[in-house]
Amino acid sequence: MIRGTTKLIAHLGYPTESFKAPMIYNPYFASRAIDAVVVPMGCKAPEYPAFLKLLFKLTNIHGALITMPHKVSTIALLDEVLTTAQIAGACNAIRLGADGQLIGDMFDGEGFVRGVLRKGRVVKDARALVVGCGGVGSAIAASLAKAGIGQLTVFDPDDGAMDALASRLRTHYPRLGLVTGSADPSGQDIIANATPLGMKPGDPLPVDVSRIPPGAFVGEVVMAQEITPFLEAARARGCAYQIGTDMLFEQIPAYLDFFGFPTTTPDELRRLAQLVY
Repeated sequence: MIRGTTKLIAHLGYPTESFKAPMIYNPYFASRAIDAVVVPMGCKAPEYPAFLKLLFKLTNIHGALITMPHKVSTIALLDEVLTTAQIAGACNAIRLGADGQLIGDMFDGEGFVRGVLRKGRVVKDARALVVGCGGVGSAIAASLAKAGIGQLTVFDPDDGAMDALASRLRTHYPRLGLVTGSADPSGQDIIANATPLGMKPGDPLPVDVSRIPPGAFVGEVVMAQEITPFLEAARARGCAYQIGTDMLFEQIPAYLDFFGFPTTTPDELRRLAQLVY
């Protein structure tokens, strides 16, 4: 039940059709009688900076979840950028500070890496390829570096985004073995699709799947469907894999703590979730 006392958490992005977070957060809030709700709000990039400032003028706004295409542009709109968001160069969560300041952090990478580890894969000293250097890809790269990845390859057709991420990684992780400019998955232990490819029918695959080692672990961030064409192709090669919503379930406990709500486990969230694809 949404009441006048309900705390609003905006889910900001565009388009909204693939949003899954409300189907996870809201059943959890209801189960714990937490007076809060996650509301999808479609906002295109040109209107986003002005809309974000106005949104946080609402007296019942508590915070916001940020998704594509706004994760990178959000950084410049914040009053305080926490460390993980600084390294990622992107933000996916905003809360109000005591004096009304906008405080941002980034949890996508933490969720991705927690999911990989929960599935029994080794990250430390492994080799990983992250395709896509936008908000989510930068966060995954940062969290893999934090977890001790041995060699990290990052690729994006936008050289500026790729080089900027590489520069931030070298600043914070000077000993990291870093490679840029190649999307070749051969020889990789972990491969992450951090691009929007797979959201629309007919999208090309993010890498040449025929070159993925059958023993590699493949992770997806697209949530338009559970098994994307990329995961289907990787699964056909015998690869272990992680679906896009796994990243969500793993990061939400950290989100809840960030927003000041009672936290929980990914297992409870999965039990309560009402996901629809």
